[in-house]
Amino acid sequence: MREITIGKNDAGQRLDRFLGKSMPLLPPALLQKYIRIKRVKCNGQRAQRSQRLQAGDVLQLYINDEFFEQPREDNLFLTLFTPKLDIVYEDENLLLLNKRPGLVVHADETEKVNTLINHIQAYLYQKREWSPRWENAFTPALCNRIDRNTGGIVMAAKNAETLRVLNEKIRDREITKKYLCVTVGRMSPPAGRLDCFLLKDEGKKEVRVYHRPVPGGKTASTVYRTLQSRGELSLVEAELLTGRTHQIRASFADAGHPLLGDGKYGLGDINRRYGETRQALYSYYLRFDFPTDAGILSYLQGKSFSVEEIPFVEKYFPGLRPAP
Repeated sequence: MREITIGKNDAGQRLDRFLGKSMPLLPPALLQKYIRIKRVKCNGQRAQRSQRLQAGDVLQLYINDEFFEQPREDNLFLTLFTPKLDIVYEDENLLLLNKRPGLVVHADETEKVNTLINHIQAYLYQKREWSPRWENAFTPALCNRIDRNTGGIVMAAKNAETLRVLNEKIRDREITKKYLCVTVGRMSPPAGRLDCFLLKDEGKKEVRVYHRPVPGGKTASTVYRTLQSRGELSLVEAELLTGRTHQIRASFADAGHPLLGDGKYGLGDINRRYGETRQALYSYYLRFDFPTDAGILSYLQGKSFSVEEIPFVEKYFPGLRPAP
Protein backbone atom coordinates (compact mmCIF):
# COMPACT_ATOMS: atom_id res chain seq x y z
CA MET A 1 0.00 0.00 0.00
CA ARG A 2 1.17 3.50 -0.83
CA GLU A 3 -0.09 6.81 0.45
CA ILE A 4 -0.24 10.14 -1.33
CA THR A 5 -1.00 13.39 0.51
CA ILE A 6 -2.74 15.98 -1.64
CA GLY A 7 -1.03 19.36 -1.73
CA LYS A 8 -2.60 22.69 -2.58
CA ASN A 9 -1.50 22.52 -6.22
CA ASP A 10 -3.42 19.27 -6.72
CA ALA A 11 -6.53 20.28 -4.79
CA GLY A 12 -9.78 20.60 -6.73
CA GLN A 13 -9.04 17.79 -9.20
CA ARG A 14 -11.24 14.77 -9.71
CA LEU A 15 -9.81 11.68 -8.05
CA ASP A 16 -9.67 9.59 -11.24
CA ARG A 17 -8.03 12.34 -13.28
CA PHE A 18 -5.42 13.00 -10.62
CA LEU A 19 -4.52 9.31 -10.41
CA GLY A 20 -4.47 9.02 -14.20
CA LYS A 21 -1.80 11.73 -14.39
CA SER A 22 0.10 10.40 -11.37
CA MET A 23 0.28 6.83 -12.69
CA PRO A 24 0.51 6.93 -16.50
CA LEU A 25 1.27 3.19 -16.63
CA LEU A 26 -2.08 2.33 -15.06
CA PRO A 27 -4.69 1.73 -17.80
CA PRO A 28 -7.79 3.94 -17.34
CA ALA A 29 -10.13 0.95 -17.30
CA LEU A 30 -8.07 -0.73 -14.58
CA LEU A 31 -7.99 2.50 -12.56
CA GLN A 32 -11.78 2.70 -12.63
CA LYS A 33 -11.98 -0.94 -11.55
CA TYR A 34 -9.60 -0.35 -8.63
CA ILE A 35 -11.71 2.59 -7.44
CA ARG A 36 -14.87 0.49 -7.73
CA ILE A 37 -13.49 -2.46 -5.73
CA LYS A 38 -12.11 -0.17 -2.99
CA ARG A 39 -8.42 -0.52 -3.75
CA VAL A 40 -8.33 3.28 -3.72
CA LYS A 41 -9.39 5.01 -0.50
CA CYS A 42 -9.44 8.64 0.58
CA ASN A 43 -8.78 9.35 4.26
CA GLY A 44 -9.46 5.70 5.00
CA GLN A 45 -12.92 5.79 3.42
CA ARG A 46 -14.29 4.47 0.15
CA ALA A 47 -13.41 6.86 -2.68
CA GLN A 48 -15.57 7.98 -5.56
CA ARG A 49 -13.99 8.53 -8.95
CA SER A 50 -15.63 11.96 -9.39
CA GLN A 51 -14.96 13.34 -5.93
CA ARG A 52 -12.91 16.53 -5.73
CA LEU A 53 -9.70 16.27 -3.80
CA GLN A 54 -8.93 18.68 -1.00
CA ALA A 55 -5.55 19.85 0.29
CA GLY A 56 -4.51 17.49 3.08
CA ASP A 57 -6.50 14.50 1.80
CA VAL A 58 -4.59 11.24 2.13
CA LEU A 59 -5.06 8.62 -0.55
CA GLN A 60 -4.43 4.98 0.29
CA LEU A 61 -3.57 3.05 -2.87
CA TYR A 62 -3.62 -0.76 -2.84
CA ILE A 63 -2.05 -0.99 -6.28
CA ASN A 64 0.92 -2.99 -7.55
CA ASP A 65 4.26 -1.22 -7.29
CA GLU A 66 4.89 -1.54 -11.05
CA PHE A 67 2.22 1.06 -11.79
CA PHE A 68 4.03 3.73 -9.79
CA GLU A 69 7.11 3.59 -12.01
CA GLN A 70 7.87 6.02 -14.80
CA PRO A 71 7.06 4.90 -18.36
CA ARG A 72 9.95 3.17 -20.09
CA GLU A 73 10.11 1.04 -23.18
CA ASP A 74 10.44 -2.12 -21.05
CA ASN A 75 7.33 -1.53 -18.94
CA LEU A 76 4.83 -0.11 -21.43
CA PHE A 77 3.05 -3.49 -21.46
CA LEU A 78 1.42 -2.37 -18.21
CA THR A 79 -0.74 0.11 -20.13
CA LEU A 80 -2.46 -2.75 -22.02
CA PHE A 81 -5.45 -3.61 -19.86
CA THR A 82 -6.91 -5.99 -22.46
CA PRO A 83 -4.08 -7.78 -24.29
CA LYS A 84 -5.11 -9.08 -27.70
CA LEU A 85 -3.53 -12.35 -28.76
CA ASP A 86 -4.61 -14.98 -31.28
CA ILE A 87 -3.20 -18.06 -29.55
CA VAL A 88 -2.51 -21.08 -31.75
CA TYR A 89 -0.96 -23.14 -28.92
CA GLU A 90 0.16 -22.60 -25.34
CA ASP A 91 1.81 -24.63 -22.60
CA GLU A 92 4.01 -23.89 -19.58
CA ASN A 93 7.04 -23.19 -21.79
CA LEU A 94 5.92 -21.40 -24.90
CA LEU A 95 3.24 -19.59 -26.85
CA LEU A 96 2.55 -19.95 -30.56
CA LEU A 97 0.72 -16.86 -31.79
CA ASN A 98 -0.97 -15.89 -35.01
CA LYS A 99 0.35 -12.38 -35.64
CA ARG A 100 -1.96 -10.38 -37.84
CA PRO A 101 -0.58 -8.15 -40.62
CA GLY A 102 -0.08 -4.57 -39.48
CA LEU A 103 1.16 -5.39 -35.98
CA VAL A 104 4.84 -4.84 -35.20
CA VAL A 105 6.56 -7.48 -33.08
CA HIS A 106 8.90 -5.08 -31.25
CA ALA A 107 8.81 -1.35 -30.64
CA ASP A 108 10.16 0.79 -33.48
CA GLU A 109 10.16 4.44 -34.49
CA THR A 110 6.45 4.29 -35.37
CA GLU A 111 4.99 2.28 -32.46
CA LYS A 112 6.01 1.83 -28.82
CA VAL A 113 2.96 0.40 -27.02
CA ASN A 114 0.85 -1.68 -29.41
CA THR A 115 3.45 -4.35 -30.17
CA LEU A 116 3.22 -8.12 -30.11
CA ILE A 117 5.79 -8.48 -27.33
CA ASN A 118 3.92 -5.95 -25.15
CA HIS A 119 0.67 -7.87 -25.61
CA ILE A 120 2.47 -11.11 -24.68
CA GLN A 121 3.99 -9.61 -21.55
CA ALA A 122 0.68 -8.03 -20.52
CA TYR A 123 -1.07 -11.38 -21.03
CA LEU A 124 1.42 -13.33 -18.91
CA TYR A 125 1.52 -10.59 -16.26
CA GLN A 126 -2.26 -10.64 -15.89
CA LYS A 127 -2.25 -14.45 -15.71
CA ARG A 128 0.33 -14.11 -12.91
CA GLU A 129 2.76 -16.29 -14.83
CA TRP A 130 5.37 -13.55 -15.03
CA SER A 131 6.22 -10.24 -13.44
CA PRO A 132 9.23 -8.01 -14.05
CA ARG A 133 9.76 -7.99 -10.28
CA TRP A 134 10.09 -11.76 -10.04
CA GLU A 135 13.03 -12.18 -12.37
CA ASN A 136 16.40 -10.54 -12.51
CA ALA A 137 17.48 -11.85 -15.88
CA PHE A 138 14.62 -13.16 -18.04
CA THR A 139 11.75 -11.44 -19.81
CA PRO A 140 9.33 -13.32 -22.10
CA ALA A 141 10.83 -13.09 -25.57
CA LEU A 142 10.14 -13.83 -29.21
CA CYS A 143 12.12 -16.59 -30.91
CA ASN A 144 11.35 -15.49 -34.47
CA ARG A 145 10.26 -12.26 -36.07
CA ILE A 146 7.82 -11.43 -38.84
CA ASP A 147 7.63 -8.14 -40.73
CA ARG A 148 4.91 -5.68 -39.78
CA ASN A 149 2.87 -6.33 -42.93
CA THR A 150 3.36 -10.09 -42.93
CA GLY A 151 1.15 -12.37 -40.84
CA GLY A 152 1.74 -15.76 -39.35
CA ILE A 153 2.94 -17.95 -36.52
CA VAL A 154 5.38 -16.43 -34.04
CA MET A 155 7.05 -18.39 -31.23
CA ALA A 156 7.39 -16.80 -27.79
CA ALA A 157 9.42 -18.31 -24.95
CA LYS A 158 8.11 -18.13 -21.40
CA ASN A 159 11.43 -19.06 -19.82
CA ALA A 160 15.14 -18.86 -20.54
CA GLU A 161 15.62 -22.57 -21.27
CA THR A 162 12.86 -22.56 -23.89
CA LEU A 163 14.43 -19.53 -25.55
CA ARG A 164 17.82 -21.23 -25.60
CA VAL A 165 16.47 -24.48 -27.08
CA LEU A 166 14.34 -22.81 -29.75
CA ASN A 167 17.13 -20.47 -30.82
CA GLU A 168 19.36 -23.53 -31.18
CA LYS A 169 16.76 -25.45 -33.18
CA ILE A 170 16.12 -22.49 -35.48
CA ARG A 171 19.86 -22.15 -36.08
CA ASP A 172 20.19 -25.88 -36.81
CA ARG A 173 17.12 -25.83 -39.10
CA GLU A 174 15.16 -28.29 -36.98
CA ILE A 175 11.96 -26.26 -37.25
CA THR A 176 10.06 -26.34 -40.55
CA LYS A 177 8.30 -23.10 -41.53
CA LYS A 178 6.04 -22.78 -44.55
CA TYR A 179 4.48 -19.67 -46.02
CA LEU A 180 1.60 -18.95 -48.34
CA CYS A 181 1.87 -16.10 -50.79
CA VAL A 182 0.09 -14.72 -53.83
CA THR A 183 2.40 -14.08 -56.75
CA VAL A 184 1.76 -12.06 -59.87
CA GLY A 185 1.90 -14.49 -62.79
CA ARG A 186 2.63 -18.20 -62.82
CA MET A 187 5.87 -19.73 -61.64
CA SER A 188 7.75 -21.76 -64.22
CA PRO A 189 8.23 -24.52 -63.37
CA PRO A 190 5.18 -24.63 -61.05
CA ALA A 191 7.32 -26.23 -58.33
CA GLY A 192 11.00 -25.86 -57.71
CA ARG A 193 13.73 -24.13 -55.74
CA LEU A 194 15.08 -20.59 -55.75
CA ASP A 195 18.74 -20.13 -54.82
CA CYS A 196 20.50 -16.79 -54.67
CA PHE A 197 22.63 -14.47 -52.55
CA LEU A 198 21.03 -11.60 -50.62
CA LEU A 199 22.90 -8.44 -49.69
CA LYS A 200 21.23 -6.22 -47.13
CA ASP A 201 21.08 -2.49 -47.75
CA GLU A 202 20.61 -1.02 -44.26
CA GLY A 203 20.01 2.48 -45.59
CA LYS A 204 17.10 1.48 -47.80
CA LYS A 205 15.96 -1.35 -45.49
CA GLU A 206 15.85 -3.81 -48.35
CA VAL A 207 17.93 -6.57 -49.87
CA ARG A 208 19.52 -6.96 -53.27
CA VAL A 209 19.54 -10.27 -55.09
CA TYR A 210 22.68 -11.70 -56.69
CA HIS A 211 23.32 -14.99 -58.47
CA ARG A 212 26.97 -15.13 -57.54
CA PRO A 213 28.80 -14.75 -54.24
CA VAL A 214 29.31 -11.09 -53.24
CA PRO A 215 31.06 -9.57 -50.21
CA GLY A 216 28.56 -9.48 -47.35
CA GLY A 217 26.00 -11.50 -49.29
CA LYS A 218 24.25 -14.46 -47.66
CA THR A 219 22.98 -17.59 -49.35
CA ALA A 220 19.19 -17.87 -49.58
CA SER A 221 17.29 -21.01 -50.55
CA THR A 222 13.53 -21.35 -50.91
CA VAL A 223 11.52 -24.38 -52.00
CA TYR A 224 8.14 -23.61 -53.56
CA ARG A 225 5.10 -25.26 -55.12
CA THR A 226 2.15 -23.65 -56.88
CA LEU A 227 -1.15 -24.65 -55.29
CA GLN A 228 -3.52 -22.91 -57.70
CA SER A 229 -3.56 -20.21 -60.38
CA ARG A 230 -6.50 -18.00 -61.25
CA GLY A 231 -6.04 -15.43 -63.98
CA GLU A 232 -2.83 -13.50 -63.41
CA LEU A 233 -2.51 -14.55 -59.74
CA SER A 234 -1.09 -17.72 -58.22
CA LEU A 235 -1.23 -19.10 -54.70
CA VAL A 236 2.20 -20.47 -53.86
CA GLU A 237 3.53 -22.32 -50.84
CA ALA A 238 7.12 -21.51 -49.93
CA GLU A 239 9.37 -23.31 -47.47
CA LEU A 240 12.42 -21.53 -46.13
CA LEU A 241 15.63 -23.51 -46.12
CA THR A 242 17.42 -20.39 -44.89
CA GLY A 243 15.95 -17.51 -42.93
CA ARG A 244 17.07 -14.24 -44.49
CA THR A 245 15.52 -10.79 -44.34
CA HIS A 246 12.83 -10.38 -47.04
CA GLN A 247 13.93 -13.72 -48.52
CA ILE A 248 10.61 -14.76 -50.05
CA ARG A 249 9.66 -11.28 -51.23
CA ALA A 250 12.99 -10.56 -52.91
CA SER A 251 13.49 -14.05 -54.36
CA PHE A 252 10.10 -14.22 -56.05
CA ALA A 253 10.44 -10.67 -57.36
CA ASP A 254 13.82 -11.61 -58.82
CA ALA A 255 12.19 -14.61 -60.49
CA GLY A 256 9.79 -12.25 -62.25
CA HIS A 257 6.78 -12.97 -60.03
CA PRO A 258 6.63 -10.48 -57.15
CA LEU A 259 4.14 -10.82 -54.34
CA LEU A 260 0.82 -9.08 -54.70
CA GLY A 261 0.68 -5.96 -52.53
CA ASP A 262 4.43 -5.75 -51.99
CA GLY A 263 5.27 -2.05 -51.96
CA LYS A 264 9.03 -2.60 -51.85
CA TYR A 265 9.71 -5.36 -54.38
CA GLY A 266 6.36 -5.53 -56.19
CA LEU A 267 4.54 -3.87 -59.06
CA GLY A 268 2.79 -0.65 -58.06
CA ASP A 269 0.25 -0.58 -60.88
CA ILE A 270 -0.96 -4.12 -60.17
CA ASN A 271 -1.05 -3.52 -56.42
CA ARG A 272 -3.18 -0.42 -56.96
CA ARG A 273 -5.48 -2.23 -59.34
CA TYR A 274 -6.24 -4.84 -56.69
CA GLY A 275 -6.24 -2.29 -53.88
CA GLU A 276 -3.54 -4.13 -51.91
CA THR A 277 -1.14 -2.20 -49.67
CA ARG A 278 0.43 -5.14 -47.81
CA GLN A 279 2.31 -8.08 -49.26
CA ALA A 280 0.18 -11.22 -49.54
CA LEU A 281 2.46 -13.36 -47.39
CA TYR A 282 1.61 -15.53 -44.38
CA SER A 283 3.70 -17.87 -42.25
CA TYR A 284 0.90 -20.38 -41.92
CA TYR A 285 2.59 -23.66 -40.92
CA LEU A 286 5.13 -24.76 -38.32
CA ARG A 287 6.49 -28.21 -37.51
CA PHE A 288 9.02 -29.24 -34.88
CA ASP A 289 11.55 -31.70 -36.31
CA PHE A 290 14.06 -32.56 -33.59
CA PRO A 291 16.63 -35.15 -34.75
CA THR A 292 18.76 -34.09 -31.78
CA ASP A 293 17.95 -33.63 -28.10
CA ALA A 294 15.44 -30.86 -27.38
CA GLY A 295 15.60 -30.90 -23.59
CA ILE A 296 12.47 -29.57 -21.93
CA LEU A 297 10.78 -29.26 -25.36
CA SER A 298 11.21 -32.90 -26.39
CA TYR A 299 7.45 -33.42 -26.12
CA LEU A 300 7.00 -31.17 -29.17
CA GLN A 301 8.89 -33.54 -31.47
CA GLY A 302 6.85 -34.18 -34.62
CA LYS A 303 4.03 -31.80 -33.68
CA SER A 304 2.77 -29.37 -36.30
CA PHE A 305 0.59 -26.27 -36.12
CA SER A 306 -1.13 -24.20 -38.77
CA VAL A 307 -3.35 -21.17 -39.29
CA GLU A 308 -6.56 -21.95 -41.13
CA GLU A 309 -8.03 -18.52 -41.91
CA ILE A 310 -5.84 -16.34 -44.10
CA PRO A 311 -7.58 -13.27 -45.54
CA PHE A 312 -5.91 -13.17 -48.94
CA VAL A 313 -6.51 -16.87 -49.52
CA GLU A 314 -10.21 -16.43 -48.80
CA LYS A 315 -10.30 -13.36 -51.04
CA TYR A 316 -8.52 -14.65 -54.12
CA PHE A 317 -8.72 -18.45 -53.78
CA PRO A 318 -11.93 -19.12 -51.83
CA GLY A 319 -12.49 -22.65 -50.67
CA LEU A 320 -8.86 -23.68 -51.04
CA ARG A 321 -7.37 -25.39 -47.97
CA PRO A 322 -3.64 -26.08 -48.30
CA ALA A 323 -2.49 -29.52 -47.17
CA PRO A 324 1.10 -29.21 -45.88
